[in-house]
Amino acid sequence: MKKEVAVEQLKFPSYQEIPAMGLYLKQVVNYINQCLMPLGNIKITSSMVSNYVKHDLIASPEGRLYSREQIATLLFITIAKNVMDQEDLRKAIAIQQKTYSTEVAYNYFAAELQNVLLYVFNQKKELQKIGHNNTSQKQMLRNVIMAFAYREYLYQFFREI
Repeated sequence: MKKEVAVEQLKFPSYQEIPAMGLYLKQVVNYINQCLMPLGNIKITSSMVSNYVKHDLIASPEGRLYSREQIATLLFITIAKNVMDQEDLRKAIAIQQKTYSTEVAYNYFAAELQNVLLYVFNQKKELQKIGHNNTSQKQMLRNVIMAFAYREYLYQFFREI
């Protein structure tokens, strides 16, 4: 049985708050799962991370250590994989890499995720405008996050009745 989503407790770390010294695989999995805890049963496993490396969604770790950039990308993948297939994830990551630095893209993602979840779960009356400009890339990301948020809302709604 899935645990209830506690969106008011969700606050992904900023890019600068993600550990910079590099983490081993087990540490990465624990760190990401701790970030995801308020979302209920959304989790990542060591084998999932290894598959993302194998399928070139993230770069191979250097000396078995995962960087801040890889962890930020894994946080995005863990959310987006719920509403996108692997090939679309690959395209979304490629678009991000061409358009924004990982730091800028991740910080926008984290802020927008919290913004949308609070709105969808009726914790806020309206969506905030996040960022300074409205690009097609940001609109695509907001729609990915909206799809995820509405999916989670529906799962929780039907579990409660």
